[in-house]
Parts: sequence; C-alpha cells; structure tokens
Amino acid sequence: MLVLGIETSCDETAAAVVDDRRRVLADCVLSQTALHGPYGGVVPEIAARAHLEHLDPLITQALAEAKIGFSDLDAVAATGGPGLIGGVIVGVMTGKAIALARGLPFLGINHLEGHALSVRLSDDVAFPYLLLLVSGGHCQLLIVEGVGRYVRLGTTIDDAAGEAFDKTAKLLGLGYPGGPAIERAAAAGDPARFDFPRPLKGRPGCDFSFAGLKTAVRHVVEDLAPGDQPVPPQAAADVAASFQAAVADSLIDRTRNAARAFRRRCPAGEALVVAGGVAANSLLRARLQQLADEAGLRFTAPPLRLCSDNGAMIAWAGIERLKLGLVDGMDFSPRPRWPLDNAAAPALARG
Repeated sequence: MLVLGIETSCDETAAAVVDDRRRVLADCVLSQTALHGPYGGVVPEIAARAHLEHLDPLITQALAEAKIGFSDLDAVAATGGPGLIGGVIVGVMTGKAIALARGLPFLGINHLEGHALSVRLSDDVAFPYLLLLVSGGHCQLLIVEGVGRYVRLGTTIDDAAGEAFDKTAKLLGLGYPGGPAIERAAAAGDPARFDFPRPLKGRPGCDFSFAGLKTAVRHVVEDLAPGDQPVPPQAAADVAASFQAAVADSLIDRTRNAARAFRRRCPAGEALVVAGGVAANSLLRARLQQLADEAGLRFTAPPLRLCSDNGAMIAWAGIERLKLGLVDGMDFSPRPRWPLDNAAAPALARG
C-alpha cells in the first residue's frame, strides 16, 4: 500500500510517499523560513502563495525519489486542518485533484493526528499511549486510544509553548524559527540567572499557560536593553537558558499530572510519547525521559525529521485510516480549527 502525503498547514510545503511497511520512500520538505524570517513569524498570505507555487513540483520530486508514478499510488492524504486556512486549502484541493483524476481514495487528515500517530511510523508504539503534543500552534496532553480515538487531558489556556519560543527569540533578536534559536543561545547561558514564572506549576490538572511567562521575559528584556538597543550577547544567552528551563519545568509538571491520570484510565498503557516541533528540544527530551522513568513508562519520540511538519506523518495517518476504511469524499471541507477530542471541555471551563 503506497500513500502520497501532502502537508501545507503552516510554513512548510511537504510531500512524501510512505508504504504500509513503515518505509518512507520519499520525504520532501521545502521550508519557508527565509520568507517569514524578516517578519519574526509566519505571514498567512505569504505562506499560502508559497504553497501554491511550490507544491506541484514538490509532489513530482517526491514521486521521482520514490521511483513511482501516480498509477502506483493506492491513496492520497492531505492535511485538512487545523492550520492557516489558505495553505490548508491549497493542499486539500491539490490532493483532491490527484485523487479524482486517478480514481484514488482521498483522506483529509487532521494535522494533529499526523503528529499523534507519527511515533507509530517510526517505532510502532502500541495503543494506548500518553502523548505530549507541543508545537508552534498547539500544546496538549492526550491519551491516544486508537486511530480517531483521543481523550484530551489538558491544553493551553492561552499561548502554545512553540509560540512562546518564537516570541522570546524575536525579543532577543535571535531570529526565526525561535525554538532552535533559543536552544542554541541557551547552550552558553545560565538557566538560574533569571527567575521566570512556571505558570500553573503545582496546581491540579493538565492545562498549560505561557502568556505570563512571555510577559515576564519581555519585562526583563526591556530592562536589559532600553529603547531599541540590542540585548548584550551573554545576557541574551542567560535569558534564553532561563526561559527554556521555565518552559521545561512547566511542561514536565503538567505531564506528571497527566501520567497519573493515564495510569488510572489505562493501566496497561506503557508509553509516554512527545511529538510536534518543540519535541526536537534536547532539554525537554531529557526531562521527559526522567519523568517516564519515574512513572514506569517507556519514553518514545519520533526522529527529529518527523517532529517538524512533514508529509510522511500525513501519509502514515492516511495509511492508518485507510486500513480502517475511514475514507473521505470529494465534499471534504478544509477547516482552520479541528480538535482531536470534540468532547473535551474548554480549558477555562475546567479551571
């Protein structure tokens, strides 16, 4: 079974070919970092235009690398949301066109499900497992009970961790994307120099909050560099290290609560999984490994290439859904918002 996966939800244009034996035959990603870097974040219209310009050649490249043609495909999977709607529309319409022209099944994939199932592509982790999904736009703790079956234990009540990384990097003049820039700067910094808040740490539940941390960082940066002055290099490194430590502490505290809830609901569950762009952070991975050891869980993370947005995870989610007969029609609608757990109450309502 060969599936073409298309990913266009944010600022990576991606196409991949994956088979049902977990082989990634092609995985092509075109980053838009250079386009958005001057703005310190993703500009939706620029992203959509770039997807429109580059997606068709990238699909051609993926098929060539996989040494197959359209006639060899068994299905086409495309990210259907959540994400920047302009880019999502580009991917969905392209996927539908290929499927319709070739008489293939079409699968509209939830981008979050792509991340959630990516570890089954790389490591064949058995259901159920506990997932920390942490990226630029999302920060959630979920029990993954099966394909299409998710129980959300916690989510952010304001900003995602990845967004906080991007905003902090911009304040420090470290560039975009913020996650790798902060981690590089933090390597030379003192994580104890600035006592940044750990939002919600020690409180019951599994929800996150990073808005207050972002505000605290901004106040420190304004004190270090009044006006338009640049932050001194060592001070910037110390801010980066202190910020990174605060985010890790917050994520670990909330994940510890989630691990207890996971044990109660799924006593046979064996794994703690992290996925999403922020999952590439080495400090977070090390801290999660420690937490998993404490909780008696096996810690698993996809390889770094599957943490950021990519077409391989979309193709694999398509394979998982295709095996269950979960195929979409040509009337599938792209959507900017698409929760994995529709039954979960809003974070604020749960306190």
